[in-house]
Amino acid sequence: MTQPSIEEYLSAHEFFAGLDKDSLEFLASSASERKVEKGDVLFKQGERADRFFLLLDGQVSVQVPALMGPVLEVQNLGKDQILGWSWLIQPYRWSFMARAMADSELLEFDGTAILARCAEDPKFGYELLKRFAALMSERLDAARQKMMDQWNPPGFA
Repeated sequence: MTQPSIEEYLSAHEFFAGLDKDSLEFLASSASERKVEKGDVLFKQGERADRFFLLLDGQVSVQVPALMGPVLEVQNLGKDQILGWSWLIQPYRWSFMARAMADSELLEFDGTAILARCAEDPKFGYELLKRFAALMSERLDAARQKMMDQWNPPGFA
């Protein structure tokens, strides 16, 4: 995908809708294509977070690793979904783990460059923060619900 085609794709994407042309151009210039194979780990909980992803095709599982036993699968993400918000908030460490559940194609965004732009341009930063805050809320709610379903402790809702 060329930068103009990435910009066009982002402008039509629900998550980026309403951003001005300059912001879309910058985001497109901060993105690169990445392919991962089924089973590949995109990032691990606790590692340095400096990027986020947009799934173009495939499937990625957001997981909470366990000390013993199987991982807790929080969400399965597919085409057009955003993955990763830890790059935006200190201490810039991944809160979850992500594993490709199928061969997948993604756009990988340079979170470090985007964070620097957020500091330089507060309007841009605020627009992104609003979008990622909604994503954080969704992801944390999914994690809470999955833990309650899995563990089913008495007295908790």
